[in-house]
Amino acid sequence: MDLLSLRKQIDEIDDQLIPLLMKRMDIAKEVAAYKVEHSIPVLNAEREQEILDSVAAKCGEQGEAIKTIFSATMDASRALQHKIIGGGSELRSLVENARKEERLTTDGMPIACQGVEGAYSGIAGETLFPNTEIKFYKQFENVFEAVNKGKARFGIIPVENSTAGSVHESYDLIMKYRFFVVGACDLKIEHCLCAKEGTKFEKIDEVYSHPQALSQCNIFLKSFDFTGVNFTNTAAAAKYVAESKKNNIGAICSVSAAKKYGLKILRRGIQNIVNNTTRFIVISKELVIDSAADKISLIFSAPHTTGSLYRVLGRFSMTGLNLTKLESRPMANGKFDYFFYADVLGNVYDEATLDLLCALSDELDEFTFLGNFHEIKD
Repeated sequence: MDLLSLRKQIDEIDDQLIPLLMKRMDIAKEVAAYKVEHSIPVLNAEREQEILDSVAAKCGEQGEAIKTIFSATMDASRALQHKIIGGGSELRSLVENARKEERLTTDGMPIACQGVEGAYSGIAGETLFPNTEIKFYKQFENVFEAVNKGKARFGIIPVENSTAGSVHESYDLIMKYRFFVVGACDLKIEHCLCAKEGTKFEKIDEVYSHPQALSQCNIFLKSFDFTGVNFTNTAAAAKYVAESKKNNIGAICSVSAAKKYGLKILRRGIQNIVNNTTRFIVISKELVIDSAADKISLIFSAPHTTGSLYRVLGRFSMTGLNLTKLESRPMANGKFDYFFYADVLGNVYDEATLDLLCALSDELDEFTFLGNFHEIKD
């Protein structure tokens, strides 16, 4: 039998499946009505697992493959039921009562950044909030606490670099505080090797900077056999080198930091790649959604069952939403459980998108909507 004939058989089987699947979805609507009337939750995980185990047992060597098809069908049925029932009342209320702005404003309050003047976080802050006072703090958590205590309207923190990847400390603090993400900025980063006047390039032994910056410039550091020394911040490293009595050390920092602390720029553009970019996010205790919001941030957990994460991610695909970021971080409970941080392209004022988020908020043990925002590209 040729391929054309085989494909024709498949098409005939698909034609038989379609009306059956449609009939199943119609019955799912009736199930939703019954659950509303009797106050029954949409998800019955135990029943679903019993059905899937039965399917696997009946289908022999094709059991796992057929079980995957059935699980997707169940997910689609549940999505329909959630839409009918209109669950997720807490999340719906949160979105409905969010502060809506054409452009983020600080209401005359300062913003908080990590580091000292000349830090890349400060540059991102100036990009997002021109002519706004910036208060600098030593540690990332100090930024969160400044926002938490009302000392700053917003906080600016780096979360990801195009060369060195995620800033794990930032994600861990996001998991801890669960503040809203209300804005973002992609900032092109040019790193410079700087030193005090009179320090010769060939005499430098140690180079101070933030671990992310050292990672982004590791090819340059290895080429000249420099020893990278971790520091809290690139600009703070520049300040330290400027105030140090040593004449054999340098710092990796921005041009503005070098100028701020009177350092001489020995080499510019020493990062591994030319288009080196860091993403900064804006954190807030209040949910603010601007008119151009097109990215959603979430935290969720998935049950310890086979395929659970796959099924959660499938729900986004089913709704036509694209995930641009998925980061796993440990719950730190001693059980090897994980939270997942996700960025999704979309807007919560789209009915289908909000329905999905509300459904997941009802179904998952851990689910936090972090915000819907617009990301500025430098």
